[in-house]
Amino acid sequence: MVDLSRGGAPLDGPTREDPLAREWSEVVGGPLGTRARRHRWWTPVRVLLVLVTLTFAMGMLQKNSCAQQSWLNGETRYTHMCYSDLPYLYSGRGFAERAWPYSDDATTRERYPQVMEYPVGISYWAYGTAVIAQAIGGEYDAAARAQIPSDQLFGDHAVERESTLFIVVNAVGFALLVLLTTWLLAGVDRRRPWDATWFAVSPVLALTALINWDLLAVALVAAALWTWARDRPLATGLLIGLGTATKLYPLFLLGGILVICVRQRRWGDLGAASAATAAGWVALNLPALLTGPTEWKVFWTFNQERGPDLGSIWLVMQQVAGRGISADAVNLGSELFFAVWCLLVAFVGWRARRTPSLAQLGFLIVAGFLLVNKVYSPQYVLWLLPLAVLARPRWRDQLIWQATEIVYFCSVWWFLDGDLAPAAGGDPGFYWLAIWVRMAGELYLIAMVVRDIRRGTPDVVTPPPRLRRPAPVAASG
Repeated sequence: MVDLSRGGAPLDGPTREDPLAREWSEVVGGPLGTRARRHRWWTPVRVLLVLVTLTFAMGMLQKNSCAQQSWLNGETRYTHMCYSDLPYLYSGRGFAERAWPYSDDATTRERYPQVMEYPVGISYWAYGTAVIAQAIGGEYDAAARAQIPSDQLFGDHAVERESTLFIVVNAVGFALLVLLTTWLLAGVDRRRPWDATWFAVSPVLALTALINWDLLAVALVAAALWTWARDRPLATGLLIGLGTATKLYPLFLLGGILVICVRQRRWGDLGAASAATAAGWVALNLPALLTGPTEWKVFWTFNQERGPDLGSIWLVMQQVAGRGISADAVNLGSELFFAVWCLLVAFVGWRARRTPSLAQLGFLIVAGFLLVNKVYSPQYVLWLLPLAVLARPRWRDQLIWQATEIVYFCSVWWFLDGDLAPAAGGDPGFYWLAIWVRMAGELYLIAMVVRDIRRGTPDVVTPPPRLRRPAPVAASG
């Protein structure tokens, strides 16, 4: 059995409070008993670390079909659902030639006109892992590689082997990140380490972890939740700033902090978190701004000019109508919806009987953003995952939500393969349905979290009372 106590504080267990967990526990002997004692080694956190290791390993195995062909088979990546952006960006964005992502060198830009369209944190990580992969491979020859046309690099034998190493190096880094994220989530509330279970065993984590670099931001969000739970607003703000410089959505956590601080009159904490967020964002962006301001702007211009894209409700409306929707119209519609959504979240948080947790408010804000975003890539589910498992750690609800995300995950590859794409003669109806199913799953979990907030009872998702540091006692003279 796993421990029920540590330092005199009882640990909550899912088999005691979650109906589905209690039912499933019959397979291994039933719910945890009142006389159970702590195992000397198998603490909850260690169990979760083992589980997430197995989950990540299964995800790597799921990508094996593409890895065996070095991602060169354009059909397999969709039919086997093992696509990853990493090998294509390795050669397509100049990493195969150690090109700095924000270089304004004319020769580099002529050879690689497409600049990395991601925030700087991802670009730095990709550049660093490319250098490591080339050092391990030992075949990097800058002069010889420069003679190969950039659009043919992906088929070069040496580059092919390097791109495989590049993925392996990134996968090792991602594995460390999921271990760290699991540890952080399990420690947000020391009484409830098992709330991180559905991150550790998440099927959507296994399926999407290697598609892109989103796990970098996921780990920073988990760290921000961990520091906020320990009353460290400065560290929380710094982590949010670094996360925003890696992927935009961590910035939305500041909205949750705003609601909490206004309710509790924590003006100093709000100011510290906001200032640290700005400082962290500026610090991480500065190298890119100094070396290539034009290239640095690409992330912003690319997303501003992007029209309805993969997985979005805007794409469904465009295809149903049979005519294009301009990027300006999408920008205006999504921004107005998101502004109203944030006001509604603030209202729900302000009117709650008890102060909601940062995970609850953060989940609601990020989920609202994803509902109307102009694109929903399959790995975007990772944005919600750490927030969702803490905001609503009920096994039934996690199963329902993640099942809808799996439906979308499968359909998007059939769409890209042409089977569901109208441009390729396919029937898009099932893809539209899958998008609606995914949105319905998010709305269901949103409804559950809002219900928890409105009830305001000491439930499984209610944060523990905030501990204030004792005021210093003046010495008597």
